[in-house]
Amino acid sequence: MTSTLTPPDAAAHLAALVESSDDAIISKRLDGTIITWNSGARKIFGYEPGEMVGQSIRRLIPSDRQGEEDEVIAKVLSGQRVDAFLTERLHKDGSIVRVSITVSPILDDEGRIVAASTILRDAGPILDQQEAAMEAEHRFRVLADNMSQLAWIADSKGWIFWYNKRWHDFTGTTLEDMEGWGWKTVHHPDHVDRVVTRIQHSWDTGEPWEDTFPLRGADGEYRWFLSRAMPIRDESGNICSWFGTNTDITDLRDKEEQIRLLLMEVNHRSKNMLAVVQSLLRRSATGDGDFVGRFEQRLTSLAANQDLLTRRGWKAIPVGELVEAQLAFLGQSALRQVEIDGPVFKLSPRAAETLGMALHEMATNALKYGALAEAGGHIAIRWSVADGRFTIGWRESGGPAAREPERAGFGTTLIRDVPARSLRADVTLDFSPGGFAWKLECDTAAIASDEN
Repeated sequence: MTSTLTPPDAAAHLAALVESSDDAIISKRLDGTIITWNSGARKIFGYEPGEMVGQSIRRLIPSDRQGEEDEVIAKVLSGQRVDAFLTERLHKDGSIVRVSITVSPILDDEGRIVAASTILRDAGPILDQQEAAMEAEHRFRVLADNMSQLAWIADSKGWIFWYNKRWHDFTGTTLEDMEGWGWKTVHHPDHVDRVVTRIQHSWDTGEPWEDTFPLRGADGEYRWFLSRAMPIRDESGNICSWFGTNTDITDLRDKEEQIRLLLMEVNHRSKNMLAVVQSLLRRSATGDGDFVGRFEQRLTSLAANQDLLTRRGWKAIPVGELVEAQLAFLGQSALRQVEIDGPVFKLSPRAAETLGMALHEMATNALKYGALAEAGGHIAIRWSVADGRFTIGWRESGGPAAREPERAGFGTTLIRDVPARSLRADVTLDFSPGGFAWKLECDTAAIASDEN
């Protein structure tokens, strides 16, 4: 059953609605004089009806916003409704109240505009929430853009839609380049298929993702990253997004590789030790009555190859000193068969370590099988620096005929493979019958200390 309110009942009903509203509902004449003031207005502004009815609406308007009332009245007089806009008004205690205002013209029975109806809603709580959200977003961006890792966010299906500044700075790309699956273009072609397969598995199953792979930087060089992504779930436990990071571990990998090679070198040198001592014994005992003294001296020099590196703490190692330290174990008689020549040039710790292992390995081989195995043998070690390139060579002559080994063992790794990889060098080996020869050439930037 539907009931219809009579005009007096309808007016009373409307008045009750206005009075019970939490919004401030104010009617005013076109000159701004307030006609009605509901309870919502009292709650928002602190004034009782008797304090405001008959007063100008401008009493609520800060001095620097008085022009807003002029614009509102102009629109009302033209018959327009003023849609909601955010502004500030004054509370009775003088504090600022942030409000949303809507103004509509009031017409008399003849359709003439005689007054205006103003609805003001307290916008403070909403604006506080918006400001809190903006502040939270600002803090997140500051954190995300200044963290050391590359970071990104994907939707529940794995579509990446945001990257932090570090990602774009490292890769030299834009969001348009990378959005969705665009990140595949900066992955190394030897790894990208594996990465896609593993991360798709996580997208499909919701399992946390972890992988290690190289990414191409803006300079075209690849660096290794440890990458992880965790699913972000809503209150129902459903995945709503993924947050991922990429941590540069290139330097860590290099250090781990150095440690691994050093351990292998220690093992390899220990195996060579007896053979070296036997060779020293044979050389020291031949035609020399002062056997014990010379033998102890050569044993002492055997350990001297590490003295230089220890004293300098692996910092700025001159090539000449490195060569002398690594060959000191040979003893004076063998060193007379070695010619060393080159300019003063300081190596980085990593380069000194790599070249030192190669020099020691070649000296050991020369003592056992090469030019130093015979009194008439000779070794020339020469290096040069020119046009941004560093070159060092080892050439033997006057000894037994050189023979290429039937298989490449760890010794070959030390003199050829490790320098080529660690120093990005061109390394050549020559086993001509006249004598073994070794040559390394690389950019000075890959080998030089900052002290040059």
